Amino acid sequence: MSDDRNSDNEPQGQGEEGRGGQGQGGQGRGVGGRGQSSEGLGSLRQAFQQARTAPAAPIAPVRAPVVLAPTDVEPKRDEFGRSYATGKRKNAIARVWIKPGNGKIEVNGRDSPVYFARPVLRMLINQPFVVTDRLGQFDVWCTVIGGGLSGQAGAVRHGISRALTFYEPGLRPVLKHGGFLTRDSRVDERKKYGRHKARRRPQYSKR
Repeated sequence: MSDDRNSDNEPQGQGEEGRGGQGQGGQGRGVGGRGQSSEGLGSLRQAFQQARTAPAAPIAPVRAPVVLAPTDVEPKRDEFGRSYATGKRKNAIARVWIKPGNGKIEVNGRDSPVYFARPVLRMLINQPFVVTDRLGQFDVWCTVIGGGLSGQAGAVRHGISRALTFYEPGLRPVLKHGGFLTRDSRVDERKKYGRHKARRRPQYSKR
């Protein structure tokens, strides 16, 4: 009986050993998989570090040079070599003279950074020169009346654009395409009688 029990138990032990071997093999495969995954993560970290440390090459925007359109219109210049134009925006009116120079802009006897302290207004009046690739090539002298600073900056920009077309008629298509020669017709609506403003009604009172 004991022999039979031993014989019966032997296959079970072998089975347990076999299963144990399979378990060890599975553990071995698990360790190998973790090693491969750690190597992959290490290579990914190296790639990310190289990408961060590598300096990105700056891409400079390439602007095509402005080509003067052929025209038969003669430039309009006075005896001092200046071109004059009038610009308007909202309630502001600007008289503008331009002549070749180093880019100085004088408004009502003061430099543009002093008169137009907000950078966005100075950027606005320089837009015609940027579009026509003439930045820093003309001196501007202008007087402006009426409206606020925003309307006056728009009037100066309109006057500079028109004066550029008088000095170099070939620049007209570029400025026209950019909308710099169009007089913005939006103005403040007049006040009406019986209203606080143009359309603001008095507050309603039931009693």
